[in-house]
Amino acid sequence: QVQLQESGPGLVKPSQTLSLTCTVSGGSITTSYYAWSWIRQPPGKGLEWMGVIAYDGSTYYSPSLKSRTSISRDTSKNQFSLQLSSVTPEDTAVYYCARSLTTAQAMGAKREYDYWGQGTQVTVSS
Repeated sequence: QVQLQESGPGLVKPSQTLSLTCTVSGGSITTSYYAWSWIRQPPGKGLEWMGVIAYDGSTYYSPSLKSRTSISRDTSKNQFSLQLSSVTPEDTAVYYCARSLTTAQAMGAKREYDYWGQGTQVTVSS
């Protein structure tokens, strides 16, 4: 059974960089052709896909967040991470990591994810 667990600070100050890590167990992040996404849900709003790192390390980002977002991985720890720079209160959200069977499924019009983390609340406030 694959499990994903988000971790990181719950409070970030405006203009700082938000950093979160997703630890994966029960499966390798390098197994073809899985793709590992970061998704967020601001209060009262829908889910927003932020970006993905594929099994081969390639990354793709939402155009609206691309200038502020970086996704990386540590294969020795079976983890992938999110960095979101220059945060504002509008970045307050529950942040999720999730797995898709392919990058296309992560990024396509009909996004599909088979495993999710439980989510972690991040608040941007001074």
